[in-house]
Amino acid sequence: MPEIDEKKLIKKALSAMENAYVPYSGFPVGACAVTTDGEEITGSNIENASYGLTVCAERVSLFKAYSEGKRDIIALAVAANVNEPVSPCGACRQVISELAPEATVYLTNKDGSKVKKMTVEELLPYGFKL
Repeated sequence: MPEIDEKKLIKKALSAMENAYVPYSGFPVGACAVTTDGEEITGSNIENASYGLTVCAERVSLFKAYSEGKRDIIALAVAANVNEPVSPCGACRQVISELAPEATVYLTNKDGSKVKKMTVEELLPYGFKL
């Protein structure tokens, strides 16, 4: 398993934030998932005029990984244009808990200067399971 380079991972999430499509909220978010083989899969939030069709960066990153057969996520970084580390929405927390349950999660702010590192269990204690 690769060692996680926290600074590089956060830089990738910050870079992914630049690809966000946010004409309604103006709130860009970027994410980067890392697999056991060291592959980095980025995602950004994509909005839609019908807000319910909007997809968050965390889910884009994880869905891209899964759709490419990469299901061994060991880390996920999330960055947003905020002063403190971003807090993923409830839907993203649930998806992370199912698709990347063993991942280390790094939450950061607009310039990567503040980072909160946590487990998925800390991010979503008592997540829903069938």
